[in-house]
Amino acid sequence: MPIYNKLVRDRIPEIIEKTGKTCTTRMLDEKEYIEEMCKKTGEELTEYVEAETQEHKVEELADLLELINALA
Repeated sequence: MPIYNKLVRDRIPEIIEKTGKTCTTRMLDEKEYIEEMCKKTGEELTEYVEAETQEHKVEELADLLELINALA
C-alpha cells in the first residue's frame, strides 16, 4: 500500500472509504499543522509561478487563498 504523507481536506478519507479502500489518518498537533501548511503554501506558490496559462494561475491562486485563510 502506498504511503503519501499528505495534508487531507474535503473529507477525502470518507470518499476513499466509500470506494471500498482503506486509509490511515492522524491529526497533527498545532506546531506540525502550521509547519505542514507553510510547506504546502510554498509548494502552491511555486506552482503558481510556474503555471503557464491564466486558468492554471487562477487555480493556484485559489489554493493559496485557501491556505492563507486556514493559517489566519
